Amino acid sequence: MGPEATVQEACAAMHRRHVGAVLVTDPAGLSLCIFTGLDAVYFLSHGKDATEIRLSDAMIRHPICLPPEGKAMDALYMMADGGFRYLPVVCDGKVIGIVSRYDFRAEEYGQLDQETGFFECLRWGANRPPSPVFLPDLLSVRRRMTCPKAR
Repeated sequence: MGPEATVQEACAAMHRRHVGAVLVTDPAGLSLCIFTGLDAVYFLSHGKDATEIRLSDAMIRHPICLPPEGKAMDALYMMADGGFRYLPVVCDGKVIGIVSRYDFRAEEYGQLDQETGFFECLRWGANRPPSPVFLPDLLSVRRRMTCPKAR
């Protein structure tokens, strides 16, 4: 979509395609930004008119992007570290795709959980319980690995 499109048009496009984000590009296909369903919720919750707001005023500028040679785990780490669900794939400034957290298989999430759990153990030691956010995943991971002893 172009930056002149409205939030309403972006929401309609996301609904038609059953996706949670649209990439905003210039006519040459160069990446300008990303607009997500959460951005729409923000503007609508503040009483803004979706038919009046242009994407150029609502978009997330300069999103973190993945190069085409990026690996699935690279994408998952970038999204987990940045706290977002969508990642544009860009080559030489031109959008060639988008990946979502929901595009990955359980295998990749399992690896992410295992590595995250391992680093939690390294950080806090074996005797400290994991944070509640990671509790279900870390319990299964801890059955398969040994945490270092706290010194």
